[in-house]
Amino acid sequence: MTTITPPASEAPATPVRRRRPRSGGGVMPFASGRSYWWYLLPGLALITVIVLVPLVWNVYLSFTEYRGIIAPRWIGLDNWTRLFEDERFWMSFRNSIGMVIAMVVVPTLLGLVLAAALFDVVGRKFGGRLASFLRATYYLPQILPSVVAAIVIGWILRPENGALNTILEAVGLGSLAGNWLGNPDTALLSIMVVLVWIQIGYPVVIFMAALQRVDPELYEAAELDGAGWFHRFRAITLPMIRPEVFVVALTCTIAALKVFGPVYALTGGGPNNATIVPSYYSYQQFFQSQQVGYGAAIATALTVVIVIVSIVFVWAQNRSERKEAQL
Repeated sequence: MTTITPPASEAPATPVRRRRPRSGGGVMPFASGRSYWWYLLPGLALITVIVLVPLVWNVYLSFTEYRGIIAPRWIGLDNWTRLFEDERFWMSFRNSIGMVIAMVVVPTLLGLVLAAALFDVVGRKFGGRLASFLRATYYLPQILPSVVAAIVIGWILRPENGALNTILEAVGLGSLAGNWLGNPDTALLSIMVVLVWIQIGYPVVIFMAALQRVDPELYEAAELDGAGWFHRFRAITLPMIRPEVFVVALTCTIAALKVFGPVYALTGGGPNNATIVPSYYSYQQFFQSQQVGYGAAIATALTVVIVIVSIVFVWAQNRSERKEAQL
């Protein structure tokens, strides 16, 4: 039997694998590999100019004597030694505890209850429009600048013709009227009430947004089993929005430690340093006493406290998530 070999021109062609381009169609070659870092450069440049450079400069100034005119003079740890012996500095941090209560503890607890009530009760019985309207009403003070809100509250708390004292006198409680912002015993409490009013809308909005991902059938099943509102709140609402609780608590704590506007607009740290806080004390040293180095030390100490608080919150959140994953 004779085997006929086809000519080379008629031999079956071997398929040729074409190398796929690394970048998709229309994408510039520099976008391949690790070149996506180029897109981060504008943001990194802004962070460097706005945050990192001032932070490093502030830390450096905390070790110097500087009044904003002549060049800074290195004095080592003198500002820090003075800081730890400064009674006003420690008083400012004690007052910050009141700010944390007013901006973190009370708004978070009230926000949880209000958000759950708006979502589970008002939204189901009266419709989502009323719940959304009430949510926007609670959030309205957040839209106002804190200084503007503080000025309005200052008009209400005036000792002579303020609205609060006028109402107390009209209802026969004139003996309770007083100089709310001028009395050291009531000034800090008055600012705390203002901060609660300003801050309450933020957790309500966050928690209501978190509740949108909760299956309504869970509430219906619990209600059919005879669970009351409080039991549904404890067994369903709290576990489902725990990550948002950590976020609200962390952001509000940082805001409470940095609070400045209401203190500046209402009391200026007085009377008798009863409402002074670290940020306002640092402002006083920077711009009023012209002790820039000492003001920088106060600001740096506040930054360290905020960083430590943030680390603790993140650690607590990660630990809670790990425990929940193990269950």
